[in-house]
Amino acid sequence: MQAEYVIVGAGSAGCAMAWRLAEAGKRVLVIEHGGSDAGPLIQMPGALSYPMNMKRYDWGYVSEPEPHLGGRQLATPRGKVLGGSSSINGMIYVRGHARDFDHWRDQGATGWGYADVAPYFQRQENWHDGGHGGDPDLRGTDGPLHVSRGARANPLTQAFVEAGRQAGYPVTDDYNGHQQEGFGPYDMTVWKGERWSAARAYLRPALKRENCDLVRALARRVVIEDGRAVGVEIERGGKVEVIRAEAEVILAASSLNSPKLLMLSGIGPAAHLAEHGIEVVADRPGVGQNLQDHLELYIQAAASRPVSLFKYWNLLGKAYVGARWLFTKSGPGASNQFESAGFIRSEAGVDYPDIQYHFLPIAVRYDGQVAAEGHGFQAHVGPMRSPSRGEVTLRSSDPKDAPRILFNYMAHEKDWSDFRKCIRLTREIFAQEAFRPYYKHEIQPGADCQSDDELDDFIRQHVESAYHPCGTARMGRADDPMAVVDPETRVIGVEGLRLADSSIFPRITNGNLNAPSIMVGEKASDHILGKAPLPPSNVAPWINPDWEISQR
Repeated sequence: MQAEYVIVGAGSAGCAMAWRLAEAGKRVLVIEHGGSDAGPLIQMPGALSYPMNMKRYDWGYVSEPEPHLGGRQLATPRGKVLGGSSSINGMIYVRGHARDFDHWRDQGATGWGYADVAPYFQRQENWHDGGHGGDPDLRGTDGPLHVSRGARANPLTQAFVEAGRQAGYPVTDDYNGHQQEGFGPYDMTVWKGERWSAARAYLRPALKRENCDLVRALARRVVIEDGRAVGVEIERGGKVEVIRAEAEVILAASSLNSPKLLMLSGIGPAAHLAEHGIEVVADRPGVGQNLQDHLELYIQAAASRPVSLFKYWNLLGKAYVGARWLFTKSGPGASNQFESAGFIRSEAGVDYPDIQYHFLPIAVRYDGQVAAEGHGFQAHVGPMRSPSRGEVTLRSSDPKDAPRILFNYMAHEKDWSDFRKCIRLTREIFAQEAFRPYYKHEIQPGADCQSDDELDDFIRQHVESAYHPCGTARMGRADDPMAVVDPETRVIGVEGLRLADSSIFPRITNGNLNAPSIMVGEKASDHILGKAPLPPSNVAPWINPDWEISQR
């Protein structure tokens, strides 16, 4: 049981690295605790609310009681399945804003500015615009990851973008291209009506090669001898064994499990490790710190006409959607139904979008509970750059124990004022002419919820995670005491060990995290292989010329 490279985690970044390293002729072993991603609930985009609520596919983590949310514990799903969270996510594909990556670079992640990462986004993509316009010169067309757009046939989907335009916001053809700011169509990791996860894009092709193998096991810790990672201790079938790595061990186990594995291996805050009787190999106080996430609210409205997807929300309707998808891979089941996007700035003086919208032509919760009013629609809205930071720590030294996750959500006054703005700006969009034929009344927060205090109560009770945890092993300069990996994704203080997944984000990006997580795997592969990075892009992103004086 050995290989040149041992990768822990078959998620978004791990699958990308498995393929790139195998393609380069390296012998690769991937360790994944989860099972197969086969089956219609994962492969059918319209069924996305099922896998993330299933023990079979999800680690089942929950946050600690959140002190600023009245002690609520929030579900924190992470994929425990081939493809990781790319197999249970909402399939929304957002690169992030150019300024996000320039911020990474300025924080010490040299070589990770927008100009540096843009070519890797292009390399990973096989983009299908579906005749919707966009920026083909900035998008990739021969990468392994298929990215497409929904049919946008529902009139509410069009009304949302038109309402944004009527409210004075820009319209953008391609938020993943030159201009993120504005309203327009969403990209999704769906191809020919099926989910296109990292497992399908990267891992399957890698496993077809003789030099790449998969081991189904629980990774317990990294084995470190004389300051060098030499393998991974695993448990399978009740037996503990070690898989040896001749060249490097690479962690890609998620922003919750990667820091946990580092700490179980003796890499982390020395005092915390001592509490759990773990011998310190490298005192890295940043391990598990800097935890970030996106929160969101659903602003729901009842519809005055039966135009929403509610018509399928019964046994017969679901049977029809399921059968049509099974036989033709088309119809409502072939889309995640998040087909219209919005990225806006909260106020004048903010230079790039800090609020994201996901529009959905039905009023429903993530757990599949539909609004009592029947036909309706909703906008998921939330701020992109919360100043709050949480932490992932060990519950015990037992590798089978879930990590202790405290997001510390809404710890700053800015979080509250940002969310109040989100609600008020959304109400303004729903009040535009474009929604007049469809809008009946507000379901939640509800017309009687207006004052700051009333809105704060609503936020406290209803805010939900968008499931974008990241930042717990941040990348930075090797002499930065809080950095965990250097700009080549090497874990600082240990030889032969890398970490490449959303843990290394210095700061959370704008939008959903699947695309930048895959990009991290793509770029890390070149660092691991000692290849020269792809030539930097010279495209300057669009920044609203009036950003200093105007909110839109």
